[in-house]
Amino acid sequence: MSKLTLQDVEKIAHLARLQLTEAEKQQYLEQLTAVLDYAAVLNELDLEGVPPSPHAVAQQNVMRDDVIEPSLPIEDTLHNAPQQADNQFLIQSVLDD
Repeated sequence: MSKLTLQDVEKIAHLARLQLTEAEKQQYLEQLTAVLDYAAVLNELDLEGVPPSPHAVAQQNVMRDDVIEPSLPIEDTLHNAPQQADNQFLIQSVLDD
């Protein structure tokens, strides 16, 4: 088991630009020690013969097929447009000519 010191927590807080109270330092000391202990347990796992994988859960394509469907009628598309011209949205120019 790894045991962090308050000095370790203070250094981590300094690197993260955090100002911690004494109570917070003690809380993070316990929490970070627990995280490191769990990482040590994971390091003990026998992973011989287990191939590396990019995801912990098998991934599959969740995209649907691209199917051509009728478009929305132009009247419905422009219904709430504040301004329109020639069946297009009319907007203020954002670039100089």
